[in-house]
Amino acid sequence: MPTRCSWCGDDPLYQNYHDTEWGVACRDDQKLFEKLNLEGAQAGLSWITILKKRENYRKAFFNFDPQQIIQIDAEYREQLLQNTGIVRNRLKIDAVISNAQAFLDFQKKHGSFSDFIWSFVDGKQQVNHWQLLSDGPTTTAISQDMSKQLKKLGFKFVGPTICYSFMQSMGLINDHVVDCFRHQPCIEQ
Repeated sequence: MPTRCSWCGDDPLYQNYHDTEWGVACRDDQKLFEKLNLEGAQAGLSWITILKKRENYRKAFFNFDPQQIIQIDAEYREQLLQNTGIVRNRLKIDAVISNAQAFLDFQKKHGSFSDFIWSFVDGKQQVNHWQLLSDGPTTTAISQDMSKQLKKLGFKFVGPTICYSFMQSMGLINDHVVDCFRHQPCIEQ
């Protein structure tokens, strides 16, 4: 059995996420948009809660297609508030809708959302060498700056801790502990 980061425990869904997604460098606008929204949905909850609901989120929010999301009307918004497959929090649901508009506005003005996100790490993955998960931070000056810039662009549920978690999950930062079997493979070449 491979050595993993301790946070994924022994849940097969969590382990699969850890083994195949977490910390893998992603430069795809659509995937970054989806993950930023899912990280925001996690606020105050555990990631496993959102991971278990991820497919429901994809269905409810049109596979995170921002063009479709901005078309959500009041009636559909009310349906989302009754959808037990997602977190039924009005502010979080509204955030996905406003984030879709902010995302589209950004792309129209500046092009690649990925280039913007990766600019916070100068386009290159940061690799940490933590012995224990507890050695790493939950926020950094970079995640604080990212949060501030995203908020200026109109994004919601993008605090510094959410941004740091987003950066870890999307591989801007490799925070796999050094003895984890995914630490070395996730280092972006």
